[in-house]
Amino acid sequence: MSLHQVSGIVVLFSLSLVFFPQHCDGGNILVFPVDGSHWINMKILLEELHSRGHNISVIRVSKSWYIPETSPLYTSIEIEVDAGLEHFYDTYIQEHIKAQRKGASMLTFLKLTKDFCSMIVDGHSLWRDAMIQLFENQNLVKSLKDSHYDLVLADPANGPGVVLAKYLNLPLVLNVRWITSGEGHFVLAPSPLSYIPVPGSGLTDKMSFFQRVKNMLFHGLVLFQQKFLLQPIYDAMCEKYVEGGCNLESLLQEADIWLFRSDFVFDFPRPTMPNAVYIGGFQCKPAQPLPADLEDFVQSAGEHGVIIMSLGSLVKTLPKDVVEEIATVFATMPQKVIWKHKGERPSTLGNNTLIVNWMPQKDLLGHPQIKVFVAHGGTNGVQEAIYHGVPVLGIPLFFDQYDNLLRLQERGGARIIRLADVNGLTFEKGIKEIVSNSSYKMNMQRLSRLHRDQQVAPMDKAMFWVEYVMRNKGAAHLRTEAYKMPWYSYYCFDVLLFLITATILLLFSVVAVFRCICCSGKRKLKTKQN
Repeated sequence: MSLHQVSGIVVLFSLSLVFFPQHCDGGNILVFPVDGSHWINMKILLEELHSRGHNISVIRVSKSWYIPETSPLYTSIEIEVDAGLEHFYDTYIQEHIKAQRKGASMLTFLKLTKDFCSMIVDGHSLWRDAMIQLFENQNLVKSLKDSHYDLVLADPANGPGVVLAKYLNLPLVLNVRWITSGEGHFVLAPSPLSYIPVPGSGLTDKMSFFQRVKNMLFHGLVLFQQKFLLQPIYDAMCEKYVEGGCNLESLLQEADIWLFRSDFVFDFPRPTMPNAVYIGGFQCKPAQPLPADLEDFVQSAGEHGVIIMSLGSLVKTLPKDVVEEIATVFATMPQKVIWKHKGERPSTLGNNTLIVNWMPQKDLLGHPQIKVFVAHGGTNGVQEAIYHGVPVLGIPLFFDQYDNLLRLQERGGARIIRLADVNGLTFEKGIKEIVSNSSYKMNMQRLSRLHRDQQVAPMDKAMFWVEYVMRNKGAAHLRTEAYKMPWYSYYCFDVLLFLITATILLLFSVVAVFRCICCSGKRKLKTKQN
């Protein structure tokens, strides 16, 4: 082999080290997920981690309705929760929908707030009790310690995952948008309330004076929820089982990496931190071919195209009168309709509407025949609509759904109808506006182009940073220690007080000197006169 050939091989090898990311030998990962739609996101991450040779253990509750006990991806570690979580959330959701339909009023707002606070307190209490059972199970605790995990991957919408990471003294990676008390950025990064809307406020990043007042009040509700409702639930457990006790907010701020299920194509611009990694849309993939029968139905729509409707997995059915009015509107449309609906079949259903219990949502959204996506505004559906460039008619029901849809509406890709306002007239008007006004489609296609125009794919970013934490035993150098400062030091009130005091003392000193000089001069003058 010539020297020239050897040099070429060396150059190629060097380039491969530069352009191909480092890989981590198979790691040992402990996962603490949240059930429901959150599990859909977590499972996609686990599939990728498993394909890269990592060993995964998943902590699940015995009555889980989304997380299977057996899986080729992971080994299950089961803990007991007294109530079935599916029934627990379903009761709240149905009551929430009933209250919302009564219309917007202060009384309705107070009821919804009260019901929400009761729901989260009950939910976190269930998890607290389950974690106490885990800590009291010495065999299970020993098994967890002997497994020598490299890190904990947790969804911090519930507190136990971050508490367990602290208890085991392991690096922590968060698969996050929501934490125990709202949106994750509010404990991670500076969040000026002048232009950062608090979730639930229904505001954008452009606020008038009174909107900023409203934003401040909603932030106060979030702080009340965290300090007086949630933290006390975990206090006794932390004091008993975690050396030195623990505070949920501080534990979150100690996390090594935050994998945010968001990005700034979707969200409003805001300050962030070095350990925040944005993986919004990581679950999105190019559409796969539809099943033959579904493809035939879609193609039969011709030039008018297809409308698809899904309100997620948690809502069993809308109120009957709303369902009937929606079905009536669909029956009059020239488009074909695919409607994911689990309730009683509407009596006004038209021949153009196909009712299904499940549909391949990602593959349908990627089909060129789809004209409108009628959705509740869950994060998964919103990100998939952006990825495929499909405009949305949003009917938000609860949680973060209105805020998600509001971001699309502000960018011209969606229109929102509140549940209390849904009737035949408003629903038909919303559908026809999106179909006939091409700006909705153009704006969503623009967002799709922006989302896809990334140097590194969101999933690749997620994998790199999980493996980075494993390789380096954490990422403490990327997180700030500011959370350890008292509030008056963080906002420099002590410095301001010192400077004001020093200035006042200096002024008093100058005045005192001048008074002394003046008094001395007067005495001398008096002496001369005498």
